[in-house]
Amino acid sequence: MTDYTMSELEGWNERIETLMHEAGLNCYEQQFEICSYEDMLCYEAYVGMPSHYPHWSFGKAYERKKTFYSYNLTGLPYEMVINSDPCIAYLMRDNTLLLQILTIAHVYGHNDFFKNNRLFKENTRAELTVEMFKSHASRVRDYIADPSIGPKKVERILDAAHALRFQIRRQGEGKPPSRSELAKETPDVVPDRLKIDLLGFLSERGKLTYWEKDLINIVREESFYFLPQMETKIMNEGWASYWHYRLLNDLELPQGLHFEFLQRHNLVVRPYQGQINPYFIGFKMFEYLDKNHGQDKIFEIRAQERDQSFLRRYLNRELCEEMCLFNYKIRGAEIVVAEVADEDGWKVIRDELANTVGLGMVPEINPQGVENGVLVIEHVYDGRELEMNYAKETLKYVADLWGGKVDLKTKLNNKDKIIRCTEDKIVSVWDD
Repeated sequence: MTDYTMSELEGWNERIETLMHEAGLNCYEQQFEICSYEDMLCYEAYVGMPSHYPHWSFGKAYERKKTFYSYNLTGLPYEMVINSDPCIAYLMRDNTLLLQILTIAHVYGHNDFFKNNRLFKENTRAELTVEMFKSHASRVRDYIADPSIGPKKVERILDAAHALRFQIRRQGEGKPPSRSELAKETPDVVPDRLKIDLLGFLSERGKLTYWEKDLINIVREESFYFLPQMETKIMNEGWASYWHYRLLNDLELPQGLHFEFLQRHNLVVRPYQGQINPYFIGFKMFEYLDKNHGQDKIFEIRAQERDQSFLRRYLNRELCEEMCLFNYKIRGAEIVVAEVADEDGWKVIRDELANTVGLGMVPEINPQGVENGVLVIEHVYDGRELEMNYAKETLKYVADLWGGKVDLKTKLNNKDKIIRCTEDKIVSVWDD
């Protein structure tokens, strides 16, 4: 049983919308759907989309989330928001009235961020989001149903594409080439448009059929959709948390609801032990910036930055000290504090945090060219070595999509190395 009626919830939503407009937020049309916890599990497993193509990884995610939830090892999100126009959000039916009010306000913060941040503008077309995912789902199901293709062949390509899904152009897809430009490109040379887009290169130059290329491009197109969300996790959640806090304070809630609001808000933005809570970091930074620089500045930051630049430019010593941020390292069997937010240490903390947000933890692998039929790819080495077991298994997927031998250039122990994968998926390491 819920402690509210739908008309009551609609009334709170109207009040929040009014305050949202008065505060200067600029949102898409907002649609809410009330769902059960079982539906929320499904939406979360299928990354929030009303329609998504079938793949075993989504089913695995669903069963894992369901098991963890059943044993009280994890909770469910209070809401889930889709970057679309109109913006779609799911609210769990079992939420209390206050929790629904808080999450409605939180959703409007996300909505404003989706509409106005430049990464979302450059990488996505919100008005086409839902139709894009529906089209992808339909095409994948058609290939599965095709007797000449079938589920096993589809799964093989999707597995490989999923393993490489973020080896794409990290700054946006860019303008597609014309037919005349394509005709001028030399087969063994990597064109500029694909030099930082391994998945795009494989979809064009790999030994693949039309439907295999289509599957890869489906995964690639969806990766561009998710890219801004990965690159702005701290900012996006911080912005939404900052505005739910502002809007609910402006609502002048009854005492009982206000007390629950403070409890819920503190649970959302509390620091985590041993890990970073993006809600906490983002909320504290936007709160500090509004206090010290004003609302015009935080709207400008919301529009222009991604997590990495946001942290590098605006995470200062005062904030590091207030949030008790520190770096730790593993020495043998012990974990020791390596840096604290003192006169010099806070800069190290800031820089290391900025290097690990978004795609900072995903190694960048780019195509270099083709030599005697062998695809040569290179790891952009930044002082962090590849995790070898993962690298070897992923390289097999590259060879599968290329349809031949692949050489991966990297560094191990400060020495130039080549990780080679044959057509038979035999992987070995050589000196370069």
